[in-house]
Amino acid sequence: MENGSVLTTQIIDGPTNPMVTPLLNDLYQFTMAYAYWKAGKHNERSVFDLYFRKNPFGGEYTVFAGLDECIKFLANFKLSDEEIDYVRESLPGSEEAFCDYLRGLDCSDVEVYAIPEGSVVFPKVPLMRVEGPVGVVQLLETPFLNLVNFASLVATNAARHRFVAGKSKSLLEFGARRAQGPDGAISASKYCYLGGFDATSNVAAGKLFGIPLRGTHSHAFVSSFMSTDEIVDKVLHSADGKITCEDFVSHVQTWLKKIQYSPSLSNIFSETNQSELVAFISYALAFPKTFLALVDTYDVMKSGIPNFCAVALALNDFGYKALGIRLDSGDLAYLSTEARKFFCTVERELKVPDFGKMVVTASNDLNEETIDALNKQGHEVDAFGIGTYLVTCYSQAALGCVFKLVEINNQPRIKLSEDVTKVSIPCKKRSYRLYGKEGYPLVDIMTGENEPPPLVGERLLCRHPFNESKRAYVVPQRVEELLKCYWRGSADGAREELPSLEEIRDRCIKQLANMRPDHMRRLNPTPYKVSVSAKLYDFIHFLWLNEAPVGELQ
Repeated sequence: MENGSVLTTQIIDGPTNPMVTPLLNDLYQFTMAYAYWKAGKHNERSVFDLYFRKNPFGGEYTVFAGLDECIKFLANFKLSDEEIDYVRESLPGSEEAFCDYLRGLDCSDVEVYAIPEGSVVFPKVPLMRVEGPVGVVQLLETPFLNLVNFASLVATNAARHRFVAGKSKSLLEFGARRAQGPDGAISASKYCYLGGFDATSNVAAGKLFGIPLRGTHSHAFVSSFMSTDEIVDKVLHSADGKITCEDFVSHVQTWLKKIQYSPSLSNIFSETNQSELVAFISYALAFPKTFLALVDTYDVMKSGIPNFCAVALALNDFGYKALGIRLDSGDLAYLSTEARKFFCTVERELKVPDFGKMVVTASNDLNEETIDALNKQGHEVDAFGIGTYLVTCYSQAALGCVFKLVEINNQPRIKLSEDVTKVSIPCKKRSYRLYGKEGYPLVDIMTGENEPPPLVGERLLCRHPFNESKRAYVVPQRVEELLKCYWRGSADGAREELPSLEEIRDRCIKQLANMRPDHMRRLNPTPYKVSVSAKLYDFIHFLWLNEAPVGELQ
């Protein structure tokens, strides 16, 4: 049990979700487990594939996520006496001996092979292959689908937002308040970071996963202030000692007058909202090293921007540098551009180096489409704060992963359907990614377990699993086997170590960068080819014909 025990220790040390227990299951998993047990089939060796049938969001790629949580679930899989009592109550007429069977269940006889988390993946290729006694593996179906479906959907959504925003922009996940419950918020923060976001506003996710935190203040903070009398007892600590609030306010007022009398800026505003100015002063006194102000509570250009600049310039007098502003409403393309012009004018006319480089953050129900529209209009936004459309995956409710039996007792099994997209690919398989001369992936191919692997430089026939006319020869320049062992239970043998979230994120970013651009584009992306070997193609159709009943015409 050496490998299993080492892995278990590693997993228990990490954060686990207390809601993910063996009871996080559909009832029919337990009814099947009981029926397997009654029939004496519960220990038969089975192989299940976890895969999806269609890429989400109208795209042609998906980011695989959730594997780490699945392995943690395996390591901690154990039904408590209380849970077993509840299962028995839910299965009227079940025997006490079945409860004894449940008490002895663990995942020591289970093996899991998976594509590394953070990989770019495609329909029908198994993300995970789960092998073990059918009675146990059946109880893994719902938890695994729950842990992979949402994680992969959110990670893919985040990757799509990263692609449209570009590499140079900061992406901030602001979705906790709009997510589907606490678990949805925590999971979304984790998998948005995996998919390429830079930070989150979710403090709990930051603590659990080490994700960088970002945040400023709300409109309520700004509107809660009314006069400088509310902040007279505050002090600003600088390298030279304490600076009184009166001194700081005096510097702010001096700079505000200079801005008002600047030839290039005087036509933009005359008087700013003073309660907003007080709020900015208060926030700057609290956070002089990270001052970033929300400037659209009253009027962005006539009040918010001038007030921010006055406070930022006062901070500069005392050796601090403000970070920038956040825009949460209005015409973001226009306002960000005008704000940048204002900052550059201040830098030029008031001779303050680098003031024009203030960070402009935009929020306000952003999504892929709005960011794409901003790019086309032209803007000066440096960072996007995205919430609702990101964490809820507003444009697609679910990924649609499935968990299908493909082999039992070394006998391949197939699931047939009048809808050919729902026909499963039978038997235990190996999966490979074939790369072309330019270094991009060309095609994923599945083969039977005992088939020889594709070789670099050798021509290989790749066939569509169900369409006989779709086929092509490929001469791979590099071959990558996709499925790796992440759990061996008590069996001896090598297994992959679980990477950190940072390592998974790095893998995701590199994989996305290595995809051919036409597969990645938002509109009319080129479908990525998924194929089977000629031998597996022939076997699929042999088994299909063998299992499908033959009709009779009267």
